[in-house]
Amino acid sequence: MSSPTGGPQTAVIIEDDPEIRHILAEVLESAGFSTVSVGNGIDGVHAVLTYKPLLTTLDVNMPGIDGFEAAKRIRAQSDTYIIMLTGLTDEADVVAGLGAGADDYLLKPFRPRELRARIDAAMRRSHAGPGGPATTVPSQDTVGPSVPGARPVTSDLPTVSPSAPTPRVPVASEASGTEAAASVDHHPGATVGDAGEWLEHRGLRLHAENRLVTMNGAELDLTRTEFDLLATLLESKRRVRSKADLTLVLRGESYVTSYFVGDADKRAVEAHMTNLRRKLGDSAANPTYIETVRGVGYRLTAESA
Repeated sequence: MSSPTGGPQTAVIIEDDPEIRHILAEVLESAGFSTVSVGNGIDGVHAVLTYKPLLTTLDVNMPGIDGFEAAKRIRAQSDTYIIMLTGLTDEADVVAGLGAGADDYLLKPFRPRELRARIDAAMRRSHAGPGGPATTVPSQDTVGPSVPGARPVTSDLPTVSPSAPTPRVPVASEASGTEAAASVDHHPGATVGDAGEWLEHRGLRLHAENRLVTMNGAELDLTRTEFDLLATLLESKRRVRSKADLTLVLRGESYVTSYFVGDADKRAVEAHMTNLRRKLGDSAANPTYIETVRGVGYRLTAESA
């Protein structure tokens, strides 16, 4: 992956475990990044501000300041894409991480190939300017290590933990035919059309091309992920979107059975949705904009109460 000046893009690794730092460096270097590794949160914040990385991986449990505080400090001064890595599994921890400024949340133990797929997906969708094309990302077979001797990622790389990884569940088994359908049900009162048009629902307006969201005329400040989730729901109207479906939308992948979505992915979608609803002033119990369809996913509320 090259920077506008022709050299490799930089990624910062903030992780106190040397073995995990080594695995992360291998994955990122195989994706074409030049890596900078540090072992604590304070040094990590300084590294991000110094090297201005395109992407940062951030551990939660570290000496000094933890990953949540580091994410807040980084996000206050940088738009680097943050992937938070942690063994914490509670939904509250996921919400806290995403609320602190992380863009993605990956549970340990993780498969290096899964991290590589998330990195590729993140770069496809997160660094296109408003209305501009996304940055080109090397394919999985492309290897562009920035350090001599760096090895490409293969299926033989170890997982971060010796414990057996949780089996992944095929997306196709989680979604109904209705959710997988490509058609979109039109609903009166909402605008759907070219990228240059506004999507509207109950005073909520979104312009996909310019990446603008307003509510009753006031502009909202959403993260990239929150914007993409809201845009997907506005486009889908009353059609329910499953958490698996929304995960693939955020990855920029097609809805096909060869991609897998785990529990961590679903928790991340739930956490992003919690943050989005908070910014909309919405309530899951009595929603104005976004309904939860229990056991399935999310959809827009009806146009009129």
